[in-house]
Amino acid sequence: MNFKELVKSNRTCRRYDGTKSITRQDLLDLVDLVRYAPCGKNKQALRFALVADEETKAKVFDNIFWAGYLRDWDGPVEGERPGGYILAFEDSNYGKAMTEDIGIAAQTLGLGARAEGKAVCIFRAYRENEIKEALGLGDNLKLVLVVAVGYPLEEVVIDDIHEGDDIKYYRDQDQVHHVPKIVTEDLLINK
Repeated sequence: MNFKELVKSNRTCRRYDGTKSITRQDLLDLVDLVRYAPCGKNKQALRFALVADEETKAKVFDNIFWAGYLRDWDGPVEGERPGGYILAFEDSNYGKAMTEDIGIAAQTLGLGARAEGKAVCIFRAYRENEIKEALGLGDNLKLVLVVAVGYPLEEVVIDDIHEGDDIKYYRDQDQVHHVPKIVTEDLLINK
């Protein structure tokens, strides 16, 4: 798969194949990719927690918020939940991560997972204190991302739209997840 195909296939996934497991090593391999990615001032301020055990996965799942545009959906059911999670933190012992570093880390995790046939869902909506408590983490850590990882179960398609069209993702009657994306020409300000 060429790079453009990889990027296009790197869609947010919200339903996973629960018959395929994600190991701690799978998660570690993805974090290993992040250490090679660029970051502002080479600060390397992000720290990560890996969650692959059933008990902690359940606690993380209970404290994240799924798909804001899908108002009638509370998240994946048993058998369709993520196989693991990567949690990214700022550690006050190392200083605040730059905003772009968080984005670069998220994209690297997503592309790395996709290259292996896996998929991710990146969360910024979660109950931080409850997640930190579930992991036994201290006040020096600030949660900046939760990344669910698993093998995709759902089909996701990109729908080309134009500037001003509705950008809300949705599911059709066949449960195909549609993601509207503005065409390149409409993204340009100097046409």
